[in-house]
Amino acid sequence: MRLLQAPLTDNSAALLVEGYAWLPDRLRQADGAVVHTRLMGQPTVCLTGPEAARFFYDEHNIRRQTAIPGPVQSTLFGRGAVHTLDGDEHRCRKDLFLSVVGPDTAADLVEHATTCWKQETGSWRGGQRIVLFEAAARVLTQGVCRWAGIPLTEAETPAVARDLTAMVDGFATPGPRHWRARRARARQEERLGQLVTQVRAGAAPALPGSALLAVASHRDADGQPLDPRLAAVELLNIIRPTVAVSWFVTFAGHALHRWPQHREPLRAGEPGYATAFAQELRRFYPFAPFLGGRAARDLTWQGEDIPAGALVLLDLYGQNHDPRLWPDPYRFDPARFLDRTIGEFELVPQGAGDPRTGHRCPGEAFTLGLLEALTTRLARLDYQVPPQDLRISLRRVPALPASRFVLIPD
Repeated sequence: MRLLQAPLTDNSAALLVEGYAWLPDRLRQADGAVVHTRLMGQPTVCLTGPEAARFFYDEHNIRRQTAIPGPVQSTLFGRGAVHTLDGDEHRCRKDLFLSVVGPDTAADLVEHATTCWKQETGSWRGGQRIVLFEAAARVLTQGVCRWAGIPLTEAETPAVARDLTAMVDGFATPGPRHWRARRARARQEERLGQLVTQVRAGAAPALPGSALLAVASHRDADGQPLDPRLAAVELLNIIRPTVAVSWFVTFAGHALHRWPQHREPLRAGEPGYATAFAQELRRFYPFAPFLGGRAARDLTWQGEDIPAGALVLLDLYGQNHDPRLWPDPYRFDPARFLDRTIGEFELVPQGAGDPRTGHRCPGEAFTLGLLEALTTRLARLDYQVPPQDLRISLRRVPALPASRFVLIPD
């Protein structure tokens, strides 16, 4: 196997310019599953493939503490979030999420979201220009807040939806998008921190079984409750990923426009098709480019040494387009998921492994349930797609159609 040697210059600027293509291109050039490089001045080892994912998600090998850059914590995840923990601290905090996020509660969230979708689309008028990304964000913000027990008025919804999408939109780029994300996080941490304080004081209600009550009453591995700011961080880590499904709803509009043959099976409710369509959206369209961690000790992978403390990246976008796993990977084909059992280390748009024990996102059941419901309803709408810029730049992270997909209801 031929390897790229660590370059004399740092690759951070190239990553910002090349976006999703940066890591897959280097792995292809290496003709293997390992690349050595430097990012942010640090020795970095890049891996890809199901066995690499298994290696990466083993906490004996890779840890998350100190691996997530400060700018990403200040926008996407929040300081001190579950994503930055390991060991018993991570397991205890993860139990909080697993108590409210999972297959058993997904149906309730989907019911709230579909009710909000019906209300949203019921207000549309023929000839009105609707930006699908913004409409989906409003629907999901209102739906997840109702589900989580977080008070939110109809008038407040657009601003909160903008803040929640801004946190996702600005995590991977310098400049205006990044600073909007920081301001959005500060506003929402302040708002939700005050709400948690009120709940604990008995000044605001929290429904039994709600995410709000679970976070407000959670005790960490040290037996102490989360301070209000950190409680707000974790509440946001429940509701923000749900609102991030707006990206995939927008991609669904893009896919149904480019490949309209998929509309009829969705409209007709063909068995398994909505799930297959949702999985193909998650595989085909770009979302997270890679994940990062740090080597917990001196390691060896594929015959290559990985020194303790080195930054380790796991390729996500490239693995989801690897022809060894997905024949003809740049063809949008939901049928590939109709009769396929997916290994937990194969399809990795939201990470890999077992969400109950590792760092894989526990909200995948939410993502799938919401996509199955909302893409089916989108396919059943009658609308026109006016001329617009539907290009999706792989240099922009997270990617999105340039026009955010505009439609005009009939």
